[in-house]
Amino acid sequence: MSQIAVLPGDGIGPEVTEAAVRVLKALDEAEGLGLSFEFLPFGGEAVDAHGEPFPQATRRAVLEADAVLLGAIGGPRWDGLPREKRPEQGLLSLRKTLGLYANLRPAKVIPGLEPLSPLRPEIARGVDLLIVRELTGGIYFGEPRGQSETEAWNTMRYSQPEIVRVARVAFEAAKKRRKQLVSVDKANVLEVSALWRRTVEAVAENYPEVDLSHQYVDAMAMHLVRSPGQFDVVLTGNIFGDILSDLASVLPGSLGLLPSASVGEGTPVFEPVHGSAPDIAGKGVANPAGAILSAAMLLTYALDLAPLAERVERAVAYALKHNPPPDLGGSASTDAFTQAVIRAL
Repeated sequence: MSQIAVLPGDGIGPEVTEAAVRVLKALDEAEGLGLSFEFLPFGGEAVDAHGEPFPQATRRAVLEADAVLLGAIGGPRWDGLPREKRPEQGLLSLRKTLGLYANLRPAKVIPGLEPLSPLRPEIARGVDLLIVRELTGGIYFGEPRGQSETEAWNTMRYSQPEIVRVARVAFEAAKKRRKQLVSVDKANVLEVSALWRRTVEAVAENYPEVDLSHQYVDAMAMHLVRSPGQFDVVLTGNIFGDILSDLASVLPGSLGLLPSASVGEGTPVFEPVHGSAPDIAGKGVANPAGAILSAAMLLTYALDLAPLAERVERAVAYALKHNPPPDLGGSASTDAFTQAVIRAL
């Protein structure tokens, strides 16, 4: 029995999460996977119901679960709250509680859907990359930090162990893909990046089957729009990964297509990268592909069921071609698209 904690969240979160759960249940019925689902409050809705975005009951449940499936959180409704009460703080606390230090963001242009990409079809064709971003260190968390009326300061800081553990995640992923890894830094300017590069090269000695190369972050941004198809796994730090993963997210043509995983010491978390989109919540038109593909990543990274994950990915690709949702120029409702995926399975 595998226990999955489901955090539907806010806006369209409950709708797309329900779609992902339906797909997992369909697989469970067909394959006897022994999946169990527990729905728990999280985000803005948890603030409304429990006074905090990450209630204690949810905290206990995610620690005991085998995987967490998260919808989307936040929205203008909670923007005026004190910082510690905002939904985004719940997400940071979730990552910290579970020790999630690596974020995995695939960006894949589905064959036949190249015209959706802002790039020319011949450039978008074949794009299939995975960005592995360090999630808990770097300039977002480094100390000292602060500000005065006329000055502000942040510190980019990484330790060797922090780099080693996220590098191992990236190399392990590359082993299972096309065995190519590019590490992105700014080693020509930053001492932190010099340490990053030396450490990644040391880790690479344990993965002789993986071809390691390096890129400076500014050059990498250029390559991602000029020739993204050359890349397999991209490893980088927190701030560079934040920027590059958002850049790569536009390559497939819609945020609604993109899943993600956050892994580390504890229960892994799987979530689509799109926001809560409160303007379309409850209208039945949200694209659930990103949430369903996040469920596919759950099968791979939490349950070691990669062949089933590939089946889900193929089913999503089929549904996108034959029953596209409104954000991709079609008319399929959230429910109709989900049914199409299940039929394709």
